[in-house]
Amino acid sequence: MADDLHAPAATERLALLNVLGVDLGALDLRTRAAIEALCDEVLALRGDIDALQDALAEAASLADNDSLCPVFNRRAFEREIRREIALAARFRTPLSVIYIDLDHFKQVNDVFGHAAGDEVLVRIAELLLRNTRETDIVGRLGGDEFGIVLAQATAEDSLMKARELAHAVDQLVVRQKGAGSQPPLRIGASCGVAEWQVGQTAEDLLAIADQSMFAQKARRKTSHQADKQ
Repeated sequence: MADDLHAPAATERLALLNVLGVDLGALDLRTRAAIEALCDEVLALRGDIDALQDALAEAASLADNDSLCPVFNRRAFEREIRREIALAARFRTPLSVIYIDLDHFKQVNDVFGHAAGDEVLVRIAELLLRNTRETDIVGRLGGDEFGIVLAQATAEDSLMKARELAHAVDQLVVRQKGAGSQPPLRIGASCGVAEWQVGQTAEDLLAIADQSMFAQKARRKTSHQADKQ
């Protein structure tokens, strides 16, 4: 049984010796023992390096991902915008950003609690991922705000996508679980679109999309008030 446990290590040691071109049979016992011990130490260090690389990869993933939703955080999202801008400038291809702000989200927290609010944010992030391309970049910009980078997409293309996403979010309804008298609350989304222009930075593009979103939110609010009258 002990030989079986040590077999993988012995195999790795033999492979390393073959790479180094060392013939243990030609060595005296003392030198052979020293070489074998050195090989074992090298193999152990290699295992430590692999473990460290895995840990670094996990840390990098955690640093890029939002703490709640399965999308990029704002820092990583802005980094990806800069990367896409560099590609768009180099290849002269269109690039657009959609800025999304949820409607009535404060009411979700006030009426149903913050746990329900967190669940809504996760559902929204999953909805955005399902309804965008694998090449698109989705991030949570903070609170109930999300962003999407659409590579090789014009403003017209992005406006169509924004309307599609807004319609999908408008269908989401939050209901109280179990017995309760609270009426369901419908979630909505206001989406602003900006197409990158030569000379604009990532901050410029995001700010323009943000302004577009606020204008859209105002139009939606006016429309809803008119519908109630």
